[in-house]
Amino acid sequence: MVEDPELTRIRELKRRELEARLDTEPPAGPVPLSDADFADFVARHPLVLIDFWAAWCGPCRIVGPLVEEIAREYAGRVSVGKVDTDRCPVTAGRFGITAIPTLAVFRDGTLVDGVIGAVPKARLTLLVEHWLAVPRTGA
Repeated sequence: MVEDPELTRIRELKRRELEARLDTEPPAGPVPLSDADFADFVARHPLVLIDFWAAWCGPCRIVGPLVEEIAREYAGRVSVGKVDTDRCPVTAGRFGITAIPTLAVFRDGTLVDGVIGAVPKARLTLLVEHWLAVPRTGA
């Protein structure tokens, strides 16, 4: 049987589209980030919530499970990352993180919003819902 060149071209195009989508699909849980991979993570995903935290921080341990819930509930719509400020001083310094937990929202790679402190889940949900509702410019 002879393969139709047009069918082959369409299959290859669809394969590339699927691969591209898999490369940008938001993860289902919080992704631990380092100074080395932070910029790539926020650039690859349209809407990102970053939890700047530290292991010794009591309020961070309160917010951590809430961030995990947000990551699961908004999987596919919001990518969530965690930055340990003790292990990532360059990234924390770049964004002026002086209090933790700090939860920062990035839209198309740009810091657009955030909250500081151990806020309730309802506040995090409102933050995420707000940025999901704001139309993207240039998208």
